[in-house]
Amino acid sequence: MIIIDVEASGVEYNLHSIVSVGALDLDHPERRFYEECRVWDGAHIDDQALEVNGFTREEITDPTKESENDLAHHFIDWAMPTYDRTLAGQNVSFDRDFIKAAAQRAGHTEFPFAYRTIDSHTLCWMHMVKRGLIPPVDPEKHRSALNLDAVLNYCGIPAEPEPHNALTGALCHAEVISRLLYDKKLLPEFEQFDIPWFK
Repeated sequence: MIIIDVEASGVEYNLHSIVSVGALDLDHPERRFYEECRVWDGAHIDDQALEVNGFTREEITDPTKESENDLAHHFIDWAMPTYDRTLAGQNVSFDRDFIKAAAQRAGHTEFPFAYRTIDSHTLCWMHMVKRGLIPPVDPEKHRSALNLDAVLNYCGIPAEPEPHNALTGALCHAEVISRLLYDKKLLPEFEQFDIPWFK
């Protein structure tokens, strides 16, 4: 399973560009990927997205940075040796769709990842229900309130540092997925944090 986190210049994969990708192989968590790129020519840039990921317009338009096309090729090359290339993460359809759009822009004729994904939000929701807990609902928006920080906290881990970094995000996703699926810690970065349901 490939745990992935994409940071982008906005939320629409057909309008915005990837600015960084972080990933790791869940079966071999020492196999990690992190690269940054400049936005593709003509990509929209949303200031709110930059507030989240901490990049500046200058950084994501820097002509000395690799292109989104090169990043897409590098990520797919990195992913190909992975036995199970199912993508997983928090709201992972966002990441999958951005990678797919970038791959298409880069000229990949075959996308090597499945449409089916594993979402840590869903895993956490199910884990809570099976323990007899009621998953939180946003009282104003009337939808799940299990964002990444809520999932991390449920799993005994502090909130993700800000601004968000794609590799840090992927590491967070991997750790919560390991705890939710297997009841075990995965990464040395989170070893000091106990799994709450074992207390």
